[in-house]
Amino acid sequence: MRTLQVTPSGRTAVPTTGEQFCQVGDISLCYEAIGDPDAQHTVVLIMGLGLQMIWWRDDFCTELVRRGMRVVRFDNRDVGRSTRVPGPGVSALGFLRRRATATYSLGEMADDTAGLIEQVAPDGAHVVGVSLGSLIAQEVAIRHPARTRSLVSIMGRPGDGRSGTVAKRMLVEFIRPPSTDPVEGLVAAFGRIGSIGRTEQDDDDVRVALRRSMRRGAGDDSGRQLAAILNERDRRADLGRLRIPALVIHGDRDRIIQPSGGRATASAIPGAELLEIADMGHDLARWTWPTVIDGIARTTGRSSDDSAW
Repeated sequence: MRTLQVTPSGRTAVPTTGEQFCQVGDISLCYEAIGDPDAQHTVVLIMGLGLQMIWWRDDFCTELVRRGMRVVRFDNRDVGRSTRVPGPGVSALGFLRRRATATYSLGEMADDTAGLIEQVAPDGAHVVGVSLGSLIAQEVAIRHPARTRSLVSIMGRPGDGRSGTVAKRMLVEFIRPPSTDPVEGLVAAFGRIGSIGRTEQDDDDVRVALRRSMRRGAGDDSGRQLAAILNERDRRADLGRLRIPALVIHGDRDRIIQPSGGRATASAIPGAELLEIADMGHDLARWTWPTVIDGIARTTGRSSDDSAW
């Protein structure tokens, strides 16, 4: 079914398929395609730990569409309306010791993404991931080069075990007891881990996204995703074999995945562009969007010009 998004003023914005489902092996992925299905570039957006696809804000996706791209966002396994996978997660003690039994790997999550790309963009897609999504995006590029036209890794690291570690004072964010008000509790959490200059509109984005998430399904389970992160492998050698345009974006105020993670990722990928954003933390505050979206558009453009990278 093809529908249209409508802006609050009533003006028609961009075409969207609405939510659909894609079967990849035993995993059913819920996704949405936004924009012209005949657009030259399809961008697949991979969200972070425990967050549904709607955390890629509607306005962000619409701006990419206005740049001539088709956007596909989806729920990773274990969140939203995609398949829940049985198995253990990770305890607070396990997290602090960085030990957990993995029910699945980042590579398997990348295979999910590649299966989606095969169905929605048979000629390949530009893969953009944020936080956990950036680790998955790197694995997609490594494991499925024929499906990956370019790579944008935001708030990521290459898995070497040294770069991009969590700042010690931020460890509590992963084991903090749930707030009695989950919505305002998450607003406060983004205030602690996020960018300098967050606004009330950014806080409202969190409120809207979380309430939408709660309406879309039962509570999301990030424990198994976190276990996959704790068992990530060193990807540097494989990243060094990539031959695609790549952009690495990182905030210099990120304390969840510290900036050394972005620098190490960019160093590992031949010809990668490193974009460090001053005052950006572990979030995509609206003031960062123009820079991030410009970077995505620039990288997709590089994929059409082999001499550019």
